[in-house]
Amino acid sequence: MLSGIDVPEINEEQSKVYNNALINWYHPEKDKADSYVLEYRKINRDEEMLSWNEIEVCGTSKVISDLESNCNYAFRVRAYKGSICSPCSRELILHTPPAPVFSFLFDEKCGYNNEHLLLNLKRDRVESRAGFNLLLAAERIQVGYYTRLDYIIGDVGITKGKHFWAFRVEPYSYLVKAGVASSDKLQEWLRSPRDAVSPRYEQDSGHDSGSEDACFDSSQPFTLVTIGMKKFFIPKSATSANEPENRVLPMPTSIGVFLDCDKGRVAFFDMDHMKCLYERQVDCSHTMYPAFALMGSGGIQLEEPISAKYLEYQEHM
Repeated sequence: MLSGIDVPEINEEQSKVYNNALINWYHPEKDKADSYVLEYRKINRDEEMLSWNEIEVCGTSKVISDLESNCNYAFRVRAYKGSICSPCSRELILHTPPAPVFSFLFDEKCGYNNEHLLLNLKRDRVESRAGFNLLLAAERIQVGYYTRLDYIIGDVGITKGKHFWAFRVEPYSYLVKAGVASSDKLQEWLRSPRDAVSPRYEQDSGHDSGSEDACFDSSQPFTLVTIGMKKFFIPKSATSANEPENRVLPMPTSIGVFLDCDKGRVAFFDMDHMKCLYERQVDCSHTMYPAFALMGSGGIQLEEPISAKYLEYQEHM
């Protein structure tokens, strides 16, 4: 405390970036500081440092908007008490999503099965529940492999451009599939029987044979990754090691999906580090939708866009 006031520290766990950046910090002398100045700047790819932007803040958190996509930003904060200014905090570097955030909610009409899925009133969270009907249906099962996938999709389609969205899978979830699918493929899936004696492999491979090798390099009108039991499963690829130990990662706290309709690419990100976990080609010739499927117990929560209202909600939690 050489300057007469303690240095504030940015809370990395509570700071994040999505459609906007949310920066939280704590200060040992919170009641003694009159105000804070939050500084931020973009870091260019060649490590060139631009000038700092400054915002005066009365509290200990701030939402920063109008940040460029797919860029690194540095943030730091200092405290003021009268004419006394603390040194700047340690910098926090955050990487913005690769595209503007796509806003949607779960569709409670198209394919939604309210016997097995429970949608909240805001339509941004869905849970899978077995239910009594599934127990009754199980009486008829004597042999074979019984599986059930219940689909739910976004209520807004995508026809062009670059888009990004994120969601969280509850740690207790048994099996969740998430990604994108075209309107015609979704109609095909939703028309198919919900109960199956043997598993369909099309959701993973793009055809019914069960062999995934034939379509590694083909562009199909959907891509879904599998998440469950606190794991993220990277789909098989012709260019990477396909041993299970090389394809199973710890489940990220939040998972991002990047869809580039113009280039026909889809990618999945670990939101904590904005790191790409998997990407591949996808056929975007038809309208594309965010698509999810659940089997067994599970839950999916769409990430809430960061806004001033979001900040007020967090402060009262």
